[in-house]
Amino acid sequence: MSLSLPVSFTQPRSWWRGLWRRLSMLLPKGLYARALLIVIVPMVILQCVLTYVFMERHWQRITMRLSTALTHEIAAIADLHHAYPGVKNDDLLARIAQQRLNIDIEFLPKGPLPPALPRPFFSIIDAALSNEIKRQIGKPFWLDTVGRSNFIEIRIALNDSILRVVAERSAAYASNSYIFILWMIGTSFVLIVVAIVFLGNQIKPILLLAGAAEAFGKGRDLDFTPRGAREVRQAGYAFIEMKRRIERAFEQRTTMLNGVSHDLRTILMRFKLSLALMRQTEETRDLQKDVDEMQRMLEAYLAFARGDAGESAEEIDIEEFLEDLRLDAERAGFDTKIAFSGNPVVTLRPNAFKRCLANLISNAQSHAKHISIESARDQRFLTVHVDDDGPGIPASQREEVFRPFFRLDSARNQNQGGTGLGLAIARDIARSHGGDIGLADSPSGGLRATVRVPV
Repeated sequence: MSLSLPVSFTQPRSWWRGLWRRLSMLLPKGLYARALLIVIVPMVILQCVLTYVFMERHWQRITMRLSTALTHEIAAIADLHHAYPGVKNDDLLARIAQQRLNIDIEFLPKGPLPPALPRPFFSIIDAALSNEIKRQIGKPFWLDTVGRSNFIEIRIALNDSILRVVAERSAAYASNSYIFILWMIGTSFVLIVVAIVFLGNQIKPILLLAGAAEAFGKGRDLDFTPRGAREVRQAGYAFIEMKRRIERAFEQRTTMLNGVSHDLRTILMRFKLSLALMRQTEETRDLQKDVDEMQRMLEAYLAFARGDAGESAEEIDIEEFLEDLRLDAERAGFDTKIAFSGNPVVTLRPNAFKRCLANLISNAQSHAKHISIESARDQRFLTVHVDDDGPGIPASQREEVFRPFFRLDSARNQNQGGTGLGLAIARDIARSHGGDIGLADSPSGGLRATVRVPV
C-alpha cells in the first residue's frame, strides 16, 4: 500500500526548491565571497534593525518630546501675551524668553503669513512641530526648518499680532542621532575590513592546497607546506600523505618492473645465444623473429608500465618543440606541416610529451602519406591536433584503440604494424599531465588525434 502526499504539501515544497535554485544561481560560487557574505549580511541586517529601532522609536520619541516642550513654551508665551497686553509686557516676555528659555521672540504687526515652504523629503521635526502647534495652539502658523541649518523659525498668527519665534534646532530635534549613525557605520567599516583581511588569510591556505593538488595531478614538482586553520592543515597533511603513498606505489611498481625486465631479458638473451649456435634453417629464422618480437613487446610494455614519472616539468618553447617533431617526420620520408598560435611558452615534461606526440605521429605515418600538426595555446590549455589523410578509424572503435595491445587488424599479425601500445602510452602520458586524447575525423579525410593538456 503506497501513500501519496496531498497536493497542498507537495506544492510548497516544490516552490521552495525552485526559489532556492534561483537564489543559488545568484549567490557567488567562491568560498571567499560566500564567507564574506556570512560575515557581512548579518552585520548589515543588524545595522538595519538597530537603525530602524533607533530612528523610528528612540530618535522619533526624543524629537517628539523636544517638540512638545518647545511648543509648550510658545503656547505659554502666547497665553501671557493675551493675558497681559502692552508693549512693556511684550518686551518683558522677550527678555524672559531669551534669558530663561533660550529662544528669541518678537511680536510683529498683524498681517498675512509668508507662503508655505516646501517640506523636506525626510524631516521628523517638521511633522512633530506641526502636529504639536495644531494640537496645543490651534492657530495659523508658518514654519521654516531648512532656511538656517542651526535654527528654526516659527510664526503664529495671534488675534492682534504675529508671534515670531527663533529657536535653536537642538531645542526641538535630537541632532546627536547622526553621531550614533556615523559611529555605527565607521565601526562596521573597520570590522568589514578586518573580516576581509582575516578571511583572505584563511582562504589562502585552501587555495595553496588546491594548487598543490592540481600541480601533482599535472605531474609537476611542488613545494607545499600546510598552513592556516587546524582543519585546513589536517587536509594538507592528508594530501601530503596521499602523495607519498602514490609515489611509493609508483616506486615499488618501477622496482618490480625493473626486476622483471632484468629476468626476462636474461632469458631472451639465452634464447638468442642458443639460436645463434644452432644451424640456420627456416625454423630457426622464424624463432629468431619471434624472439625479436617478444623483446620489442617487452620493451614497449615496460615503457608503458613505467611511464615518465621521474621527469620534472619545465618551461619549453612549443614552436621549437613541434619543429623538431616535423624534422624527425620529414627525415622518415613524410610530408609534415605545422601551425601554432598563442603564447609559445608552456610548462610540460618535455621527454614524456615528445613521446606522446611521437607515438601519434608514428601512428599516422603507418597509415598516411601527409601529416599536419596544428597547435594552439590559450590561458588554460594547450591543444595539439595531429591530422593525417589515411583511412582513419571507425567511430565505434575509437575508444577501443586506446586499450593496451589492441590491434585493428583481425589477424593480429605481429610481423606487421606495432605492438598496440602506442596510443595507450600516448593517452597515459597526456593524462599524467592532467589532460586527455580524443580521436575524430580529420578535415583532410583521415584521422584527427587531439591532445589537450592544462598549462
